[in-house]
Amino acid sequence: MMDTIYNLHMGPAKCAVDLGDGSERGEYVNQDYILHTLGRPHRSISLMYCYYPLDKGWPGRASVVHASPDVAFAWDFPYDDYFTYKGGLGGTTDDEPFTYMREIRQHGQDVTLTLTIDPHVSDEHLAAIGEDLRPFGRVLLRINHEATGNWFSFNKRCTYQEVADFFVRASRIIKEHAPNVQTIICIGGVEHPETGQIEKEKEFAQTIPAADIWSVDKYMALHWGWPYDVAEPGGNSHSRSKVRDIYEMTKASFERYTVLNGGTPKPMIMSEFNADGDVTGAYDQAAMVQEFCDILDEENADWFTGFTFYQFRDRGRLGLEIEDPNNPDVGIAQPVMETYKKIIHSERFLPAMEQGAQASLPVKLRWGSSEDADGLAIPLHFEGDPVFCEITFEDENNYMLEINGRWFWRSPKAKTIDLMSAFYEKHLDGACDLTLKIFAPPASGENDLTLADGLFNSYTTVEKMPKIRIRFAPVEP
Repeated sequence: MMDTIYNLHMGPAKCAVDLGDGSERGEYVNQDYILHTLGRPHRSISLMYCYYPLDKGWPGRASVVHASPDVAFAWDFPYDDYFTYKGGLGGTTDDEPFTYMREIRQHGQDVTLTLTIDPHVSDEHLAAIGEDLRPFGRVLLRINHEATGNWFSFNKRCTYQEVADFFVRASRIIKEHAPNVQTIICIGGVEHPETGQIEKEKEFAQTIPAADIWSVDKYMALHWGWPYDVAEPGGNSHSRSKVRDIYEMTKASFERYTVLNGGTPKPMIMSEFNADGDVTGAYDQAAMVQEFCDILDEENADWFTGFTFYQFRDRGRLGLEIEDPNNPDVGIAQPVMETYKKIIHSERFLPAMEQGAQASLPVKLRWGSSEDADGLAIPLHFEGDPVFCEITFEDENNYMLEINGRWFWRSPKAKTIDLMSAFYEKHLDGACDLTLKIFAPPASGENDLTLADGLFNSYTTVEKMPKIRIRFAPVEP
């Protein structure tokens, strides 16, 4: 059944979907759980860390080493209360975030690393960060996000001009050491359309050409006072906007960024996107997320490259799951979970697949990124809904597999993968032909930098095809 194989190329979706996994509001959730829950990998998984190596208490987490009963706001600590980046000058890549970055890449996804950095660090610190990131293929690096705000520590230590200058310096130095890194500038954008300008335009205009990707963080509703107060009518620590207004403000930001870049557009994303259930309740949260994605379809918004849903599991109400207060390892799915699953499995948000010529073994598969990979397509015939469907490997390669719209990870240690969950929610009504897709992200999560193009590509050779077992009736009737 697997004698004929074809070359297959995976390219970008019309609109990419990325996912936040861990922040000051929640812990990292492993990629196996997320994949089984959502049924597909994301373009990128967003991790949030900080780097304040000159500070007292570093590298301890701010809320731990600077715990105080006087703290009444999430950003009232001496430095930002994100997980601490253990790399950098004199650091190690055997700890966070690199352990998670490897797992993310093994599962066929890129890494978006949000990193708040003390603008006073030296060029040597920035060069060390670049060296840290070299083995991880395409890395999307968001430096000092929401930079036109006033809550993060880097804004409290420096003027807006200094913050903007630092972004340009950090972006340049890190990319000199890691050309595989693409930097993201995340600022307020056009908050007041009547002005026609972005927030703090005089200071931040220089960051637009310096960045590879443009971004805004747009919550359609947000309770920024969490967890120190409760959002109630008349309160001043939360807000809610019209979904259409958020869309139009984001589009206006993209258009102004393009002007500031001499008329040349760049990829435009929302690095944090959601509606806070603390403000809207669970049902309106799901409805607002759906409404925004409906607008993308109605407007055929090809200027909009993608968004990062913030986040998978949250201790408040900004997650697809709420963290169980009795057990942080348990998540409680919210109504937005099913809404989000339907969105990310719809046509606009799925990666493009292009089948090529017939291939023959051995065949070398290339992994560039989640938007640029060469794999295999294997046609399979099904008599109807299967009772058994499993695939068995004899090699020790790392694979991502897709069939009937559902994705699976096969680690180098796994022998047999049960594919039946691809049919539990999406039954086959009768006989049909399906395509099994196989891609090979790097088994270690890192690229081989000894290769001439190892900064950008990883390669895996397939010597022998796996065996697939499909049965359409129980073993014993």
